[in-house]
Amino acid sequence: MVQATDISPFRAPEGLVIKRVAIDTYRENVAYLHRDCAVVRAEGFQALSKVEVRANGRRILATLNVVDDTAIVDCGQIGVSEDAFARLEVADGHPAQVSQAEPPESIPALFRKINGERLNRDDFAAVIRDIAGLRYSKIELTAFVVACNRSELDREEVAFLTEAMINSGRRLDWRESLVVDKHCIGGIPGNRTTMLVVPIVAAYGLVFPKTSSRAITSPAGTADTMEVLANVELPFERMQEIVRQHRACIGWGGTAELSPADDVLISVERPLSIDSPGQMVASILSKKIAAGANHLVLDIPIGPTAKVRSMPEAQRLKRLFEFVAQRLHLSLDVVITDGRQPVGRGVGPVLEARDVMQVLENDPRAPDDLRQKSLRLAGRLIECSPDVRGGDGFRIARDILDSGRALAAMQAIIAAQGSKGFDHHAPDLGELTLEVTAPQAGVVTGIDNLQIAHIARLAGAPKVRGAGVDLARKLGEPVQAGDLLYRVHARYPADLAFARQACERASGYRIGVASEVPHVFVEF
Repeated sequence: MVQATDISPFRAPEGLVIKRVAIDTYRENVAYLHRDCAVVRAEGFQALSKVEVRANGRRILATLNVVDDTAIVDCGQIGVSEDAFARLEVADGHPAQVSQAEPPESIPALFRKINGERLNRDDFAAVIRDIAGLRYSKIELTAFVVACNRSELDREEVAFLTEAMINSGRRLDWRESLVVDKHCIGGIPGNRTTMLVVPIVAAYGLVFPKTSSRAITSPAGTADTMEVLANVELPFERMQEIVRQHRACIGWGGTAELSPADDVLISVERPLSIDSPGQMVASILSKKIAAGANHLVLDIPIGPTAKVRSMPEAQRLKRLFEFVAQRLHLSLDVVITDGRQPVGRGVGPVLEARDVMQVLENDPRAPDDLRQKSLRLAGRLIECSPDVRGGDGFRIARDILDSGRALAAMQAIIAAQGSKGFDHHAPDLGELTLEVTAPQAGVVTGIDNLQIAHIARLAGAPKVRGAGVDLARKLGEPVQAGDLLYRVHARYPADLAFARQACERASGYRIGVASEVPHVFVEF
């Protein structure tokens, strides 16, 4: 969390008291004043202007909303959103002052980027400093995100942006010569390999402090799925204790104050569904470096409906990652993987947690594609150890998984983080279901990652943990007319209705003949 700034005493219009307004504005400070408040008239405030709120020696900048309903705030109050209230650290009714805020110092740099100009290191440092300090409104944030997306950042700009994002928050130091991490650029539903790679690599003995994200545009992020099993909101001190004892953890990055500007930018990128290459590289590498990693395995899936659609595109992205990583002294191993279809069977937090636990327990029902991909990625990380010869990592990872050592490591991590008591043998799935069946006989020749993810989100995932899509057929498998392709789980009738409408428009499956199954081109 970005802390409010300590300041010296300040004199401004008197008579206002703080009122906590229970509205979640998601990483934006918002203030509320009544239209008839004397301060509004005296200061000439207008809706959406930036104001400075001071209370108890603390200061925040906030976007002003002017209201007419005294049930929200009356003339003697200044309302503050949940985010703003937490940063002021005062009680309801505490005296406060409010004044016009000076515009952020980096606004000229923002305008230059909007005009398509190239920014330098100091420009990006100033912009990210203001973003992390919550000095930008959502409108200004949106302008920055869209401008960087429209006039694509060059590789030097991406390096400057990444460096600025690292410097905007805490940087962890684990006092270890080798600290590993693994990341996937996303876009593939059910691709929950991290929750298998971490316990395998931890059981081998490498330090793996995994800080994961929640979903941005997907039906579940690693943090969402891990939260089914254990607490993921770990204070930094507790994270340190767990890693010292168990060599690894799987926590949500938001509580560790790592690259906080990235979390603010994501609040805009999520509703816009923007994930430009430069911002993606900066987001991923800033979080990994800030978390103390010095060796990263990066998974770039390619497929017809993945984020990356072709090998030339994957190679361009790989080179950009490698350039920035080298500039920031991060050892990077990029692997290009099969992204033609979802990985595993479950899409949604509970369903994905079930798949992970089945693989860890060597359950014969466990999805083999999830198992094999996780072993390959874990093997690549294990091979960064100076004691392992190249090519031996997969075998070592497989032995750790088959022996039950990975399961034991995961159980220890879950217990240390705080177990949620999840029973994957009888998972708590949404009780409302919809079965989607094959319209004709043939072979599954295509599975649309985007549509399957869209259906799972409409069903309620990730907010409703038991919602999602449970796949029954994968690419290349034969089907008869009426065979089950997948089952949708929802908890609320409205969610199921939305998912049903999406399924009726496009099921996400294509049925044809075996020769139509798309080929995969990967570099593992």
